[in-house]
Formats: sequence, structure tokens, C-alpha cells
Amino acid sequence: MSYQLTITPAKVSELPSDETLLALANELLQTTDSWKKGKLYHKTVQTYSRSKGPNDGAPWHARVSVHAKEDATFDEFWSKLGQNKAENEKEFIDAIKKVTEVKRISETQTIYTLYYTFPPPVSPRVFTVLQTTYLKEDTPKTGIIVSVPVDLSEDPELAKLEEKGTKGRYVSVERLLELEDGKTEWRMATSSTPGGSIPTFIAESSMAGQISADVPHFLHWFHKIRESS
Repeated sequence: MSYQLTITPAKVSELPSDETLLALANELLQTTDSWKKGKLYHKTVQTYSRSKGPNDGAPWHARVSVHAKEDATFDEFWSKLGQNKAENEKEFIDAIKKVTEVKRISETQTIYTLYYTFPPPVSPRVFTVLQTTYLKEDTPKTGIIVSVPVDLSEDPELAKLEEKGTKGRYVSVERLLELEDGKTEWRMATSSTPGGSIPTFIAESSMAGQISADVPHFLHWFHKIRESS
């Protein structure tokens, strides 16, 4: 298996298959509990990290949180994270200003480009990823979302859909797992680079807090739309 989960982007003509990404995602997820344990955020979000390995373009960071049905059921989590994930993220992550569907490859694979803005002096960032989803509906219900960076340069028509900005790159694996007591475990691992001139140590030092903040941001947004429906 030559493809690796890394921040090195794949060309459009060489995108990995669902099967390849799912196998790599499961392999990575099984190791996260052995990573270095970090801070606990928001009383519920445990963070982990792994230093950069020989095949990695950047270090890895992970977070794990467990949620009762009052937060969201497995099906509710999946409806927002396993379907239209990029568009939904724009609703609860302030920095994402625009999401464009570049190409729908299949029911489970889509290329998106996401445009982020940040307070000065940081310039806007553009992240283009292939998102792959997998859902296992028998017990225990399991949903996996894999996002890997894509280089659109060999396809000028697709490349036109990217906004202007510094190109960042990230790879992420998320798993939703329904536990025996009906709660849902939400586990995420990511490796990234913001691109541009931001020093690596600054970007890395803020990662645990940033990825942990996505959990309360998601729940706050989800409860607002849950109450209004």
C-alpha cells in the first residue's frame, strides 16, 4: 500500500480508493490511545499527540470525547459530520468563510475546497481535500470520515474553483462509535501545516486547544438547529 496518510497532497489522477483510506484510517485510530496524553479541555475532551514519524509531513494530534444522547445521538452526529461535513463545518467554525464542492467522485468521495480567514497579520488560507465517508450500521454503529489533501494543479478547470490564498494542508481521520450504553465516542486525529511563514512551533503549540474547541462549537450549533426543527 504505497499511499500514506500525510499532508503531502495527492494529484487528482492518483486519488486513493475508499478501501485504501479506510484501512489506513483504522490502522491509525487503533494507535491513538498509545500516543502521548495531553490536556483535558472543556472537562470532556482528552487530547493526545504523536511526534512526526519518518512518513509524516508534520506531527499528529488527536482528541477523544464521549457524548450522552442529550448532546447528540450517533445518528445525529453522523447526519452532520458524515453528510455534507464541509458545508456543516462552515456553520460552526468561524474561520471557514467559504466551502466549494470541487468534484463529487462517488456517493462516498467528494473533493472540497475550504477558504479560511484569520485575524491580521495572518493571510487567508485555502485547504483542498478529498473527503471519504464510511458507515457501518450494524452494532456497534461506526462512522468514519477521512480527509486528505489534494493538488488540483493538473486540472485547470478544477483549480479555478480554489479561492486565492496561501495553501495549507491537512489530513484528518474522524470516527464516531456507538458505545454499549448508547453514548457516542467522537475520536479525531489530524496532521497539518498552515503554509506560509507561520513558524511551526507556533502552529503546533495551539493545535490541541484548536481541535478541542471544535467539540463545544459543534454541540452549540447542533443544539440550536435541533431546537428549531
